[in-house]
Parts: sequence; C-alpha cells; structure tokens
Amino acid sequence: MVRQFGQGGFLVIYSLVSIVAFSAAVIAFGKAPATPQLWDGQSVVPWTLASLLTLVASALFLASIAGNPALPGTDVSGLSTRIPNGVFKVTRHPMMSAFTLWGLAHILVAPSARTAILAGGVIALAVIGSRGQDAKKAVLHGADWKVWMKRTSFLPDPAAFGHLGLYWVAAVPVWILLTWLHLKIALIPAGLWVWFEQY
Repeated sequence: MVRQFGQGGFLVIYSLVSIVAFSAAVIAFGKAPATPQLWDGQSVVPWTLASLLTLVASALFLASIAGNPALPGTDVSGLSTRIPNGVFKVTRHPMMSAFTLWGLAHILVAPSARTAILAGGVIALAVIGSRGQDAKKAVLHGADWKVWMKRTSFLPDPAAFGHLGLYWVAAVPVWILLTWLHLKIALIPAGLWVWFEQY
C-alpha cells in the first residue's frame, strides 16, 4: 500500500480503516447483551486503580505526540546517537502503552464478557502492534532502531514516571475532561465523576 499510495496515502487509508473498525466494535459492544460481572467494578478498589491507570495513560499519550520516533512516517535517521529522555525513559512505545492501560482500566471497572472482548482486543493490538513495529523498524532502519531498542524499555518502567515532568500537570485537566465526556456521551460515570454521582 505504501508503494501504491505513498506514505501519506497509506496513513489516510489506515486511519479511515481504523476509525471504521473501532466504531463498528463500539456499536457491537453497545448491542451485545449484558452479562454478569466477575466483581463489582464500581467499588472503591477497582475504581481507584482504573482512575490511576487512566491518568497515567493520559500522561503517556500526551507525551507520545511530540518527538516520538515510533510514529508512522517519522524520520529516525541518527536515532542511534540519541539519548532517551522524557517519556522515552519510561518506554519507547508510550502511545501503545497508554492504549494498554486504558484497556486494563475498563476491564477493572466493567469485568464482563463484552468488555473483555473490546478492551482485550485493544490491549492485544497495542502489545502485538508494538512488537510488530519494533520488528518492522529494525528491518527498515537497521542499527538506528536496534540501538534505540537497547536503550529503551518495551514495558513501561514505573520507576521512570518522574521523567514525564509537566505532562503530569497537563494530564490532569485532560483526564478530567475525558472522564466528563465519558459520563455525557456513554452515560457512565468515570474517574472523579463516579464519586460525584454517588455522593
């Protein structure tokens, strides 16, 4: 597809296919019959854990937007001379890690079969996609990406979360906004809004 349509054309087609596929999955999720949950996802422990995971995911996602060599079409020449800093001290796949944490958070608060399928699919795509991306970029970019892989972690390193710096500050209002939209659009409270709904 890249040879046929160019890098830009490929990204447009890939994005459209992804949006349509995910939209179809969300619609199917909404139509799927509700099944018993394995535990009470709205109790304090899963709610707190999910809130923390989505806050971390927000920080990782924001930090992944700029200067991320893993993004499609990014020039990675000379990457082998680059010393990882910021979010790349945490993981070389911050965006995919954010999607993975998002999926885990949703399974925690809604442990049903349909959630496991939808959120579990997102997790699988993020993890497998990251592995595939490493393999592809190692072939395409050789030493540049292989050295970058040695200098960075595939899995997020919690001990390095401090390197996110101001992204933690930016993540808070973004997280509050997204959880508010979750309440308004999905009609399901998330984050702080669970507490407001209860009290």
